[in-house]
Amino acid sequence: MLHQRHSGLSRSVKAAALISDAELETPNFFRPEDTESENIVGSDYAPVLEAFKTLAGDANADILKTLLEQLAGEETVNISPITLLPDSDKMHRTGVHNFFKSRLPHLITDTVDGPDNASKCIRVRFCTGKKNRGTRGRTDIKDNNFHNKRQKQDVKGGAELQPFDGRGADNWPTHRPKFLQFHLYKENKDTQDALMVIARMLGTQPKSFGFAGTKDKRAITTQRVTAFKQSALKLAALNKRLYGIRVGNFCYVDNGLVLGELSGNRFTVTLRGVVADSECVLSKAAEGLKKGGFVNYFGLQRFGTGSVPTHTIGATLLRGEWKAAVDKILLPREAEQTDAMEAREYYRNTGDVDGALLRMPRYLVAERSLLVGLKRSPGNFLQAISNIPRTLRMMYVHSYQSYLWNHAATRRVQRYGVQAVVEGDLVLSDVLEDRLSHDEMHDCDDPLPENHVVSNVEDGSEIYQEAAEPEVDNDRKINVKRVSADDVKSGRYSIRDVLLPLPGSSTLYPGNETSTIYQDLAAKDFLNLKSCTHNVKEFSIVHLPGGYRHLIVCPQDYEWKVLKYDDVSKPLYETDLDKINKTCGEHGSHVKTENQELDKSTIEFLGGSQTALQLSFTLPSSCYATMAIRQLLKASTSATFHKTLNED
Repeated sequence: MLHQRHSGLSRSVKAAALISDAELETPNFFRPEDTESENIVGSDYAPVLEAFKTLAGDANADILKTLLEQLAGEETVNISPITLLPDSDKMHRTGVHNFFKSRLPHLITDTVDGPDNASKCIRVRFCTGKKNRGTRGRTDIKDNNFHNKRQKQDVKGGAELQPFDGRGADNWPTHRPKFLQFHLYKENKDTQDALMVIARMLGTQPKSFGFAGTKDKRAITTQRVTAFKQSALKLAALNKRLYGIRVGNFCYVDNGLVLGELSGNRFTVTLRGVVADSECVLSKAAEGLKKGGFVNYFGLQRFGTGSVPTHTIGATLLRGEWKAAVDKILLPREAEQTDAMEAREYYRNTGDVDGALLRMPRYLVAERSLLVGLKRSPGNFLQAISNIPRTLRMMYVHSYQSYLWNHAATRRVQRYGVQAVVEGDLVLSDVLEDRLSHDEMHDCDDPLPENHVVSNVEDGSEIYQEAAEPEVDNDRKINVKRVSADDVKSGRYSIRDVLLPLPGSSTLYPGNETSTIYQDLAAKDFLNLKSCTHNVKEFSIVHLPGGYRHLIVCPQDYEWKVLKYDDVSKPLYETDLDKINKTCGEHGSHVKTENQELDKSTIEFLGGSQTALQLSFTLPSSCYATMAIRQLLKASTSATFHKTLNED
């Protein structure tokens, strides 16, 4: 059993901060003007209801009246949204949306699924203050041009300003910074899923939140998040209603977080059921990982868990075979959920785009986006692919770059080993070695996990946070060099300095046999890394930004311990929330030790016949803890392999 927990580290702060006990409680630093109990709705709403009755009918008017009566009271914080009756007429729904914008601007409307696949309903909810209708509720940039590029922050590559949801932000205190920063603690949830839950409770869009990196679902994680113009009081009040999620450590800041600002992750991993000849064997294995590190492979999650690996779709896109790429994404796959299989089979058998769209589950983002594109432009497969959110569609291409890198790493290790630098290896020149950190070498950011819901795909709005545009600046390209024979003799470089390239427009390849694997594999996929057969730059290997990634990574701040236990249902590590609560009420009785912090390598006999190895370490961003565990166990980390372990 693998128990994993990790915390995100921002580039400005190199240590993960734990949430203190007091920080998860309601903050006590609010000024009176910050409270949110102001009654915005007056009692004279009869004319509005009459007008709405004419537009939407008596039944919907009665539903709206119930909400307005609640808003007329003193308490408006915990009022639930209402849902109007199903309405299949899109033009009529547009009229209803416009009615609320003009007559009831303090109420927010959006469209949700109705009781059946063919119907839609309008949801209405309350938002403090008037919505900034002139700018569609986004950030208050003076020229209201949300396509202008944001000023680049002091991070690699920079990033573009997100179209934050500013509904209800007109009454924001002028003295207060625009972003609320907080710590998000979650269990068994993706970062996006957790933020979608919080967004629904706040009555805002997930795009209002910023974060430096996504965290795994199958883990207990803590990370920093920023929210655009949200009150800490309102957010802290959600803790009583959230399940498997907690928020705390609130403060207001001038800038929101964006993808690409991540410095690294701190992991604590507990390996249960460890079998070894002696404790000495465990000690040797644990220390071996600390001293020798591991091959810095991209993890299997980079290539997807389905029967159609994402890198094969990436290769198809790079060849310019648009229809084939659409088919790979849409056609049936093995071992999927029933609703997804049925939707794919329907599309394959009928070719009916509308029917497939109605049947396709909403969590299949890329598939639904393709179908929407095909509905708008039948037969235009490239246009349909362009309808996929950019972060998601670029994931396919980045996956192919990672696929080539992994094979090149294997070739380098098999041919030359991992003990020393050899002539022709790539390293950073001395000019940059002192000013570039270990994790700044690679430029292809981790893609977002697959199958995250995109709200209103039909309307083109996305919940994805766009990753910083990967790029390789001239200084970095110039200062990556091949190791010469003199360099090898001098001993100036070690195996930890060796880089391997991610293929791109100006990538420098090694000057030894390692470089041949790139072109050999590309040729098998009918690709040439130096030319392109189509003119779509986004899917052209000669126009893609490349990058460099260290071959070997050594865990930092590495600690380990051996635990003895009997009860497999009891956790062997205190989470951040356990430390805050000072009790184990939510997670059962945890093992207590004299030293709760892993400040040294040790063997603790807590009683029991079973053995667990617990590791704690920090990795740079885009490095995979599963690859470190793979090195330690000398075993596959694939889901298929671990399923076989449970078979009798």
